[in-house]
Amino acid sequence: MANSALEIVGVLLTIIGLIGAAASTGMPMWRVTAFIGENIIVFETRYEGLWMNCFRQADIRMQCKVYDSLLALSPDLQAARGLMCCAVALAGLGLLISVVGLQCTSCIQNNDRAKRLVLIIAGCMILMSCICVLIPVSWTGHVIIRDFYNPLLIDAQRRELGEALYIGWVSSAFLLAGGCMLTCCNIQSDEKGSERYLYSRNSDYVTYTPQPLQPLQPQQLVMLPQARPQPMLSRHPSTNYSYYSRHPSIRSGVAYL
Repeated sequence: MANSALEIVGVLLTIIGLIGAAASTGMPMWRVTAFIGENIIVFETRYEGLWMNCFRQADIRMQCKVYDSLLALSPDLQAARGLMCCAVALAGLGLLISVVGLQCTSCIQNNDRAKRLVLIIAGCMILMSCICVLIPVSWTGHVIIRDFYNPLLIDAQRRELGEALYIGWVSSAFLLAGGCMLTCCNIQSDEKGSERYLYSRNSDYVTYTPQPLQPLQPQQLVMLPQARPQPMLSRHPSTNYSYYSRHPSIRSGVAYL
């Protein structure tokens, strides 16, 4: 029962992480204009994302333009495109697989080992999606911080960390927690239950009714007839004849007198 509750919590955390990863992938707020130094034009903000760059002025809606070419992007944004798409795909696929292996579902019946194996596979896929989110977000953040303190760049070229990066970090934390819950709980349950015997739920069984003990009856003694000793034959003559006979002999009569 405890494992079932942890599995549901892991699935909920994975859903939150998946939504955050998808939002971070589509948002253009990866790089934001930094208003520092002599840059006094504060009514115009520029956003740079994975798919488009946008401009927003005061009291005017945001205007966006899709990138004309992938090769025009910086290396960190090029890698971020592929990794974020892989992260969303892995998290979504792992979430669907985890639903099949939950204890509260009946997709796999009478096979707890198969359910645990399915959840371990789903948890590993979710952990891989966490890594795929964490790498591009951290890489882009490192590049932004490095360029911000680069003395060769002018103030207009400096950028700050956007909202999409923070959402990506939080989403990776949710994916990490969800994947660990789905994986570690089922590995521990498999080790503990390895020595148990599994019984079929549909097996027929008959209850044993104890029988009352019967009192012991006294047994009658039976006298068995004793076998008479047989005479022993020998090649050597002997004067001692010790065998029984119905007719009394002369020697026995003398002994009686």
